[in-house]
Amino acid sequence: MTDSSHAGKEALSLADEKGQPSASEYLRQDEAPGVLEAKKKEAALVRKLDCFVAPVMMLLMLISYLDRGNIGFAATQGMTTDIHLKGSELNTAVSVFYIFYILAEFPTSLLVKRLQFNRVIPFITFCWGLVCMCTGFVQSFGGLVTTRIFLGFFEGCLFPAMTLFMCNWYTREELGVRVAYLFIASALSTSFGGLIALGVLYMDGVRGWAGWRWLYVLEGIITMLFAFICIFIVPKNYETAYFLNDEEKRIMQLRAERTEAYSGGSGHYGKADIVEAAKDIKSWVHGCIQICVVTILDRYQTRFLPMIISAPFGIVGYAILLAPVSPGVWYFATYLIATACFLCTGSNITWLSVNCAPDGKRAASLGILLTLTNIGGVISGQIYQSNAAPKFILGHAWSLGSLVFAWCGWWVIRAIYERREIRKDRKLENGYVIPEGQRYTDREPDFRYQT
Repeated sequence: MTDSSHAGKEALSLADEKGQPSASEYLRQDEAPGVLEAKKKEAALVRKLDCFVAPVMMLLMLISYLDRGNIGFAATQGMTTDIHLKGSELNTAVSVFYIFYILAEFPTSLLVKRLQFNRVIPFITFCWGLVCMCTGFVQSFGGLVTTRIFLGFFEGCLFPAMTLFMCNWYTREELGVRVAYLFIASALSTSFGGLIALGVLYMDGVRGWAGWRWLYVLEGIITMLFAFICIFIVPKNYETAYFLNDEEKRIMQLRAERTEAYSGGSGHYGKADIVEAAKDIKSWVHGCIQICVVTILDRYQTRFLPMIISAPFGIVGYAILLAPVSPGVWYFATYLIATACFLCTGSNITWLSVNCAPDGKRAASLGILLTLTNIGGVISGQIYQSNAAPKFILGHAWSLGSLVFAWCGWWVIRAIYERREIRKDRKLENGYVIPEGQRYTDREPDFRYQT
């Protein structure tokens, strides 16, 4: 990044009124004296955030995946018979969740910061916990669909809220790993979900209730209790965070200044941000890719290469599932698929979020991406029909094609970024300066894309 463009950067060169170092003096590696000590303090702060911010978001992610995934365990333990489901009604109930999940994501992305994270996150957690508990009392297909609609809506508010919340605490270099933490939690939910279901389903017959009803009721109550805890452990902002001391709050202020100066973020979103996000092709390319895959760990701030390498594992895995081989080989293929799924999903989210500015455009772009993402959930509920077991030819073939599409799409988006970087370099060579009063976006020459 250069030091010569928009007015936000001027704040970095001004000393604090109290005589403390400015952001540039505190954090610039090539000029500030004692920079090693400053870097150590900032690293210690990030470790603290990883103890107080990231784990809360991971627990929310884990709980949400447990609550949405209960329908599979319930269906195998008598729910289908107890509420008289017929034909493809179970698949319909699975799919309708994602329709309202999709509808909730875009407005949440735009409104959550304005409504304040410390209010929104506990509220939506309590609401979906209440809906989960109520699912334990459904008596018909209509009742099941109703609870799935509300569950999808409230859980749809969660992921954009968590992602944007972490954008306020972590820098764009740090964000990729932390978004990956969320998908680690979703992966863990698969293991914990099975164990919890196994234990709770042994309550079958207690007080005359089926085990699947106890599963929903108990997990719903746990979710509501955690929502109450979130009131106290989800901070409003770094200025009021209970776990930060005065020096750490000062460092957070400097990090916020550095981020705002780079992205032009003011925290206020308008129609111009939505239009800018909608007009930018990268929002839609990333979103279409996200229909096919979900997220990747990327520690070294390079987003493209790990996804390109890991996606073929899943492609090979699905190809094996479609082949006439032994069950043992099929079982091996599931490991290849899991490798691709959990290494090819949040980096696409992170890749878009770190390459969008200002804040309003980032929120709108994430809203577009997440809205498109869960179209995949609707599709999966239809292509994996229970009457196609155990081969699921349509489902596996579709999934293979989706990964191939994503692999090709990453090459396209990389070409888009590289082409834009070339244009930016040319502008800088010609002495470009942002015109007075023009909105700062990621299209400005001094905003460098991560690839």
